[in-house]
Amino acid sequence: MARCEVCFRHCELREGQTGSCGGRICSGEEIRALNYGRITSVALDPVEKKPLARFFPGSRILSVGSFGCNLRCPFCQNHSISWSKEAERCREVCREISPEELAELAGYHLRDGNIGMAFTYNEPLIGYEFIRDTAKLIRQRGMKNAVVTNGTAELWVLEEIAPYIDAFNIDLKSISAETYRKTLGGDLRTVLDFIGRARKTAHVELTTLIVPGMNDTEEEMRELSARVASLDPEIPLHISRFFPRFRMTDRPPTDVKLIYRLADIAREKLRYVYTGNC
Repeated sequence: MARCEVCFRHCELREGQTGSCGGRICSGEEIRALNYGRITSVALDPVEKKPLARFFPGSRILSVGSFGCNLRCPFCQNHSISWSKEAERCREVCREISPEELAELAGYHLRDGNIGMAFTYNEPLIGYEFIRDTAKLIRQRGMKNAVVTNGTAELWVLEEIAPYIDAFNIDLKSISAETYRKTLGGDLRTVLDFIGRARKTAHVELTTLIVPGMNDTEEEMRELSARVASLDPEIPLHISRFFPRFRMTDRPPTDVKLIYRLADIAREKLRYVYTGNC
């Protein structure tokens, strides 16, 4: 039996058992990343798609994802590689690649306007070892590293990768601890602590997906934007429109006018507010 310390769940695992995230396993009485170097998605994306609005705008960045996630968002748009049955099956068809090979691929795409590597698509921090090892090589090539994450990791994980990461986009899915616990299977305090620490060493932008009936009130946006402003009013916030996905197909897309209204409210406290999926 061994205990995983990567996130607040602290899964206790028997030999051969995987954690709740699906990306870590007990092997030889130690916890290791089952998804190390196992890639499900690779794409050369506009950096704004991460979304990062104020980090080398107009550039492209090589984006890579694996499998597994430690949250349980019922509206997940990447459920096929995160925590669904499809995600379990995709483990068998992953492309295996070493940090050296991935860094070489990033360098190859310099000619296409690539500025570096973004770890994204699934929850990358459950496989922080691969981020650390790859990002170090990317940095040695004079290129940049970004992480797109739900921020649900213990701070020691952040310390492992912080020396090599230039930017984060972190999901702040709600400012309600109850919503995090009951709907998302997460922990708000962990995310807020992660945001506070990440901004000390890297460029940080946040994303909030507005889900009807979950986090779509003006009151919640006032509280959320005030909390972000208490850290730094210049942290960019992306307010995105929800579309029915995965296990939440019974709700309509978020009203576009509401997105714009919530963005205006956020701008009362924050300097940089962007709308998405509108």
